[in-house]
Amino acid sequence: MTDRLNTIFGWLLFAGVVALLLRFVVGLIIPDPERPENLGYVIEGVEAGGAAEGPSLAALLNTGDAAAGAASFAKCAACHTIEQGGANGIGPNLWAIMGQPVGQHMAGFAYSSALSGHGGVWDFENMDAWLKSPRAFANGTKMSFAGLSDPQERANVILYLLSMGGGPAIPPPPAAEEEAVEGEAAEVEAGTEGEAAPAEEAAAA
Repeated sequence: MTDRLNTIFGWLLFAGVVALLLRFVVGLIIPDPERPENLGYVIEGVEAGGAAEGPSLAALLNTGDAAAGAASFAKCAACHTIEQGGANGIGPNLWAIMGQPVGQHMAGFAYSSALSGHGGVWDFENMDAWLKSPRAFANGTKMSFAGLSDPQERANVILYLLSMGGGPAIPPPPAAEEEAVEGEAAEVEAGTEGEAAPAEEAAAA
């Protein structure tokens, strides 16, 4: 009788352990959405399942500074010249590069097959992607530069490249961004007028 009870209790204990393991596994596969720890780290300004978005490339180009881009280009000067008729160095001369075919701008320069076979032209989007990460843009490129992480700095460099030999026209900023800029300007103007009113009243008194 004792052996039979031990067997029954053993099976009940085994079943309980199996049930706990199953509950644990199901919890890993299908997490409870109401539990706050499943949300991970909450970053202000970033919606769940998404990423914070900054200004578009068009907006950055419209508010950028070619002179600041010239200062950033100093990082490239060890390998590239940019003056008209400048010699090739480790990298090709970059005069009038904007709008030209990718990896084919400077005749006689030994581009990597990854770049010369990439296709497309050096438009604003391609140049932005290249400046962000040359290796990601053309895996196998000979260019060892890691890239520029700041979107505004990349836009400034593009404006500088555009000033050296020309290229395609800068796209206008999206209408929504124009409205946002106008709204901010209106708020600033309204605030200035609000501050000026008490001063005028005091002067009149």
